[in-house]
Amino acid sequence: MTAVLKHELANYFHSLTAYIFGAFLLVFVGIGAMLYNIQAAVSNFEYVLQFVSLGFVVIVPILTMRVIAEERKQKTDQLLYSLPITTSQVVVGKYLALLVVFFIPLCIVSLYPLIFAQFGDVYLMTSYGSLLAFFIMGAALIAVGTFISSLTENQGFAAGIAIPVILFNYYSVSLAEHISASAMGSVISLCALAVILGLVIRFLTGNEGLAFSVSLLLIIIIGIAGGSGSGKSTFTNRIKKHFGDDVVLLDLNGAFFDGSVHLSLS
Repeated sequence: MTAVLKHELANYFHSLTAYIFGAFLLVFVGIGAMLYNIQAAVSNFEYVLQFVSLGFVVIVPILTMRVIAEERKQKTDQLLYSLPITTSQVVVGKYLALLVVFFIPLCIVSLYPLIFAQFGDVYLMTSYGSLLAFFIMGAALIAVGTFISSLTENQGFAAGIAIPVILFNYYSVSLAEHISASAMGSVISLCALAVILGLVIRFLTGNEGLAFSVSLLLIIIIGIAGGSGSGKSTFTNRIKKHFGDDVVLLDLNGAFFDGSVHLSLS
């Protein structure tokens, strides 16, 4: 794994990939800092990171589009798999290299709150806590981009798929507002997403068995979760049928409910 990590880091810094990624990230941070911390005179650096997070739509596909797709295109993936290391070690080594490339410009960004603190009151604990969350979110999106890169040997196609996936991650909360609030509506919407995911996997890999298995597994999990979610009300109704409407049940979450009224202990 260490050999893969060193090899990938050498490739990133001998080419323009790491430098383009770092430049894009620092440009986005600079624009956000100018808009919020300088022009608007806001002391909260987390607003800058919230602005920059939208830039992941561009910079993450740039970083991850070639990580595995290029190996498959040049047929060098077979050489990697022939080494005395497991496939998991190969993938983890490549992923850690991506995290290092992502972490280096963040080290520069971490100096911004200290610089701004020289000219005003900056909440350093909140700023660095937000910076940690920013790194974790970036690591998660890089993992998604790496997975998408493993599905195809076309770098442009991998980037083209990663962009809508990341956009969906950002706007999923807004999309949820247009989904029915009922349990049945939520189950149907999630099942539809599972089918769409299966179609995407089928299109990318050409493996119908894998696509069908993933969709079926997700639909089963959704069905089980939906059934267990509605089990509380069914169980409550049965208890009230036998013992009357005045019965009070204790929820596992530490709150009382009687089927219709929910009273928190706080």
